[in-house]
Amino acid sequence: MSDQLAFSISATTRSPRPGEINGKEYYFLSIEDFNQNVADNQFLEHEEVYAGILYGTLWSEVKKIWAEGKAVVFDVDVKGGLNLKRKFGDQALAVFLRPPSLDILMERLTKRSTEVEHQLQERIAKANYELSFESQYDTIVVNDILEETFATCEKLVSEFIQK
Repeated sequence: MSDQLAFSISATTRSPRPGEINGKEYYFLSIEDFNQNVADNQFLEHEEVYAGILYGTLWSEVKKIWAEGKAVVFDVDVKGGLNLKRKFGDQALAVFLRPPSLDILMERLTKRSTEVEHQLQERIAKANYELSFESQYDTIVVNDILEETFATCEKLVSEFIQK
């Protein structure tokens, strides 16, 4: 199925983490460049996900994937997902990936060692807020065991594409 799908790389104004490469994990943009892209209608969707940190999906990224004859897989925040669902309606499958619990999410984030304490607290507060939107998604998948989560999502997407 991977030959039918392609991952859309999002743009962000946050700084790259160690090992991240521009154009691979994200397109890292300055606030000025991001805002110029907004003004030029270059984004399919965009949100201020954390205070002062913007994320968005560039139309150019989506069009490139469509030109390859593939379906687009988005990794967006909860509002971005709902915006995409509103834009594409029944042509989109909105999957809400839910952590098994906020405690387990905190454990996972802590083990990654990519954020300091106040950032971890911000992430948990955001996750708690995002859980209030899960009922607006087409389906909910609990992201517990990675392999099982992947298999569940793969089955959902495969069934959706075959409709």
